[in-house]
Amino acid sequence: MEITLQYFDGCPNWEVLDRRLAELFDGRSDIRVTRQLVETAEDAERLGFHGSPTVLVDGVDPFADEHTPVGLACRVFRTPAGLGGSPTVEQLREAISGPALTGDA
Repeated sequence: MEITLQYFDGCPNWEVLDRRLAELFDGRSDIRVTRQLVETAEDAERLGFHGSPTVLVDGVDPFADEHTPVGLACRVFRTPAGLGGSPTVEQLREAISGPALTGDA
């Protein structure tokens, strides 16, 4: 499984998501997490980047919202505690659920 963390410099929330992904996938050699810096508005448009941080699971954004504009902006997620700059570990686990997280791979 390929996880891509898209972000732009200046948004502090991507580092929170990066730590949560590390916690979730600690010790999993079958899951590759990469980081993709989105530097310009043109890059954001080309990538369909809906804000920082964005997590892609095998190229798909499990938190996609068609109403979120493309661009260099900090992204907001609905969490059990209210709006947050990153999904919770549990939300990530649910969004990426399947054999890769249950150990059935």
